[in-house]
Amino acid sequence: MQELIDIIEKHKAINFVELLKTKEGLKEFSTIFYGDVAEIYDIITRIKNVERNPTGFSLNDAAILGLLVRIWKLLKEVVAYYKADNGQIVSHFDRQIVESAITASYLLVKEEDELIEDYRKCSYKNRLEALEEAKTKEFYATPAGIRLLESIREKMATEGFDQNSFEQQKRRRWKLEGKSFRQIFEQLEPDAFYKLIYGIPSESLHGSWNESLDFDLAKNNDGTFSSYPFYQPVDVRFVTPILRFTNDPYLLWLERIDCKDEYIEKVFKWIENINKRLFLAFEETYDLR
Repeated sequence: MQELIDIIEKHKAINFVELLKTKEGLKEFSTIFYGDVAEIYDIITRIKNVERNPTGFSLNDAAILGLLVRIWKLLKEVVAYYKADNGQIVSHFDRQIVESAITASYLLVKEEDELIEDYRKCSYKNRLEALEEAKTKEFYATPAGIRLLESIREKMATEGFDQNSFEQQKRRRWKLEGKSFRQIFEQLEPDAFYKLIYGIPSESLHGSWNESLDFDLAKNNDGTFSSYPFYQPVDVRFVTPILRFTNDPYLLWLERIDCKDEYIEKVFKWIENINKRLFLAFEETYDLR
């Protein structure tokens, strides 16, 4: 808890109202803020109720905790590239963070052990196919193939699974509850956010033509294109929308493990309010010319 207090006290000494009046100040403060939000998320994943969990967490708790750790690790990478003013690389993390946050929130809101087990089982699709191919593909007789099979069997044994444990997942085409990610997303967030915050950023993973137009090509006056060898500068639009989705799963996690308290709720409300202020400040300082 002292780590959280130290972060908040540090921000009390920052005159962010003045900083948000200029583009330079906005970039300076937002860089500090995003970095501290990632640290706060990191701290939350290290909080534990020793009465509930004297040592570690159960498999179903761990499935959610893993998603929360993934979020702050990726967000710290976003902050690093934000500092480096490299918008193109930042865009590669958007989808992964949003997908992890929405999935974690969905599992936490529904609070069903069977659902969390389904989530865990869905991750075995390609691994199960490897086990099924082992008798017919030469690769699996090589040292690399043998190591892979041993790793898969060890993981499955830890969870109490075998090759016959996945019939439901096969019928549902390896989708959580048989739902697409969009179906899960729209149960938690407005559908309009899907294409704007998840859909368009997903182009960075798929070799999209529009992605090339945005980041990798320069249009010449005669309508032809040339290589654009530079990275696109970064502003708060690359990060503030992500935080729209990431607060909820951490608060829901604290409820699940019986560690939520009034001070932590205030910290997360502070994150939400500052995040909104950053976006509004950007709109006020943005030059349309």
